[in-house]
Amino acid sequence: LKNHLMVCQLYQYHYVNEEKTWKEAQQYCSQKHTDLATVTNMKDMKRLISVSLGDIKEAWIGLYDQTNAQRSWHWSLPGVEFNERETKWAKDEPNNKGAGGQKCGITWKESDLFSKWGDLSCNEKHNFLCYSGETTNWTEAQSYCRQKHTDLISGLKQLQDGEVNKGLNLATANSRYIFTGLFSDTWMWSDGNSSSFRHWNLKFNNQKINSGQCAMTVFDDGGRWKNENCDERKPFLCYDGKFYINLN
Repeated sequence: LKNHLMVCQLYQYHYVNEEKTWKEAQQYCSQKHTDLATVTNMKDMKRLISVSLGDIKEAWIGLYDQTNAQRSWHWSLPGVEFNERETKWAKDEPNNKGAGGQKCGITWKESDLFSKWGDLSCNEKHNFLCYSGETTNWTEAQSYCRQKHTDLISGLKQLQDGEVNKGLNLATANSRYIFTGLFSDTWMWSDGNSSSFRHWNLKFNNQKINSGQCAMTVFDDGGRWKNENCDERKPFLCYDGKFYINLN
């Protein structure tokens, strides 16, 4: 058997017990390490939580909101890239209607042959595609799927799966619209990483819960994130991005 060379990136997280604004923390991390903490999946999230020393309540991470940027669509499942050329939006969708906007993706059965996509408010309650036996809002659905399965259904390939179509037929008996892992936001990582991974507090629902444009992780809330005013002074988490080689 031939050996296979695999190059992976491992994030090494460092908690800094100094209170700084988000911008000051980002400058410190870029000088002393690589950048403020970037989180790309639940494994990263668990390792980030492990740096908590018990008395740590919250800390800045590298996610911030581009307030005037155009929203971009992402899939909830890390590693699944959104491709605008491979979409099934219904006519005039997505339209982001309403005062609070429509920032979470849905699908519905238009015929026995195909389904269509649209956008709705993340606060509405609908069935969802990893489990069709109850209704909930999008953020709670994402949390359930990550705990019980892997994630909300993400990507055109998964949505075209035969088993998914069976689930869609069952779900539409109770609810016309079904939440998928598609969502839009204007948040990005300070190091330029394109990761779509989000771990918001369940109250966030992809809407702003206050005026804050910078994200922090809250350790006594299972590491979940909340947005905060960037000028607040908080401790923070840096990371070193190290590459290692695995020869199989």
